[in-house]
Amino acid sequence: MSLWTRSHQLPHKDPDTDTEAPLQKQKQKQEQEQDPPPDDTGTESGTGTGTGTESDTSAPARPGAVQILAYTVTALAAALVLCALLLPNRTDLLTPGAFARIPVEAIFGAALLLVLPPRPRLIASVAGGLVLGVLTLMSLLDMGFYTFLDRPFDPVLDWILFGDAKSFLDDSIGRVGAMGVTIGVIVLALALPALLTLAVVRLGRITARHSAVATRSTLVLGTVWLVCASLGAQVAGVPLASSSAADHIDTSATLVADGIKDRRVFAEEARVDAFSGKPPGQLLTGLRGKDVIFAFIESYGRSAIDDPTMAPQIEAVLERGTRQLDRAGFSARSGYLTSPVSGAGSWLAHTTFMSGMWVKNQQRYRSVTSSDRLTLTDAFRRTGDWRTVGIMPGVTRSWPEGKFFGLDHIYDSRQMGYQGPKFSWSPVPDQFSLEAFQRLEHGKPDHEPLMAEIILATSHNPWAPLPEMVDWDEIGDGSIYHDIKKAGKDPKEVWTDSAKVRNEYRHAIEYSVHSLVSYLEKYGDDDTVLVFLGDHQPNTTVTGTDAGRDVPISIVARDPAVLDRIDGWNWDDGLMPGKDAPVWRMDRFRDRFLTAYGPTGGAR
Repeated sequence: MSLWTRSHQLPHKDPDTDTEAPLQKQKQKQEQEQDPPPDDTGTESGTGTGTGTESDTSAPARPGAVQILAYTVTALAAALVLCALLLPNRTDLLTPGAFARIPVEAIFGAALLLVLPPRPRLIASVAGGLVLGVLTLMSLLDMGFYTFLDRPFDPVLDWILFGDAKSFLDDSIGRVGAMGVTIGVIVLALALPALLTLAVVRLGRITARHSAVATRSTLVLGTVWLVCASLGAQVAGVPLASSSAADHIDTSATLVADGIKDRRVFAEEARVDAFSGKPPGQLLTGLRGKDVIFAFIESYGRSAIDDPTMAPQIEAVLERGTRQLDRAGFSARSGYLTSPVSGAGSWLAHTTFMSGMWVKNQQRYRSVTSSDRLTLTDAFRRTGDWRTVGIMPGVTRSWPEGKFFGLDHIYDSRQMGYQGPKFSWSPVPDQFSLEAFQRLEHGKPDHEPLMAEIILATSHNPWAPLPEMVDWDEIGDGSIYHDIKKAGKDPKEVWTDSAKVRNEYRHAIEYSVHSLVSYLEKYGDDDTVLVFLGDHQPNTTVTGTDAGRDVPISIVARDPAVLDRIDGWNWDDGLMPGKDAPVWRMDRFRDRFLTAYGPTGGAR
């Protein structure tokens, strides 16, 4: 009886302690060399991790400590994988409830690892970990893009924007801090895929080691997921049954496919141009003899007017400006345009406004600026009746795309005579940019009619430190601004609090508007026509989420005939458009403007 029992219990003994079955032990050793199985804690067998088979009894407390460590590492691996699968791609969705869900990807992943043999399982684990690492990085990129650009990261077209991000960090926290952040980002980009790969490989081995328990758990969780999905069960307002990782992959794939197709779609749209064949004599006949200025105020968005934390002060500035212009003999009409971008990408908005094309990404920008599309600025040049110039303080190096816009001369930050300090991102204060235009072009006696595109960049983030208005006759070469900058605020301090950021943004917009109004008061005349607008909304630190992409636009003139031509637009009087003022897409402005000031006049 005893012998029978012993012989039938042999298969159930631990092979590592079974000295009576050398052949079976040799076979298991060969299997371990192919795929070393972890013990119950997920550590490799034969390493002294608390299996009860260690021969070293000199330190009886050590196996338990190692076992606890192994359990901890396994728990951290599981937590890392779950967090990666459940991580939202927007900061406003980053709540505890987002991580209290059941990811369907984990269920399918566990099921796959259960059915695969050792080597394919290892390959699948490595591939899954790398994909999950890349997906996590994409989610983090989306968070940043939603915060600053109010849209997700485009894996095809957005790589060029990292240079702008580095420049923003330089201005916000200094070069040393920016370098530290850059190094941290690089380390994170390398570490996340590596850590997630190790975590998935570890969990895959444990799943195979405890296949019976893993199979039952996978079936139970799969059933719970299906029930929750069918019932729409939620936790903290978030669906309990999650497929966010799969949805993110699908969205990214769609963005890639759309980016590839967009080139063809945009080319087809560009072929339609009602003004490309217009004779020069039929362009802009209603503005002949006028000095026309198109001024873009960086980040001047509708939120500056609508946000209750900023609206009272901005409204007071615009109403005061309207009264000042009225005393100087000027009138204004205002409405809204919808920009193709938000938070950043000013050059895309400028190109949309000038070309009449919806330039929403860098690929479209490259396509349109390498074409012969008629722009507003080029329309003035083609008539032969205007000298066309650009005041571009944000341009610090060669800008070959400038030829596309039909500008006879471009004054960048190196050609304006500025000897003052840089204010955060902006190399030149707005008031100095306007004074430079007056000194270099508009103030010259007997100058020919001018068309100028002027970029006012002071209101570019990070909005600290900010310049102040000075007497026009005291501006000189800009050296006066050194003391003003020293007295300004530190951007590192401002960006610790969103309320402070919003407050400094408001001050920046007030300064830019005040600069324009003051310029018209001092230097405007009967032939001056000013069109000024925002290029895009500021980032979501200022606006919050879902603020829209509308920007204010105003046309100011002393000659009543100029504004009479846009009566049909139904824009509001003054510099501040009301809540019900008309809203057009920004790419529609070119055709409306060329029509209103063409031979027939009127609205379109």
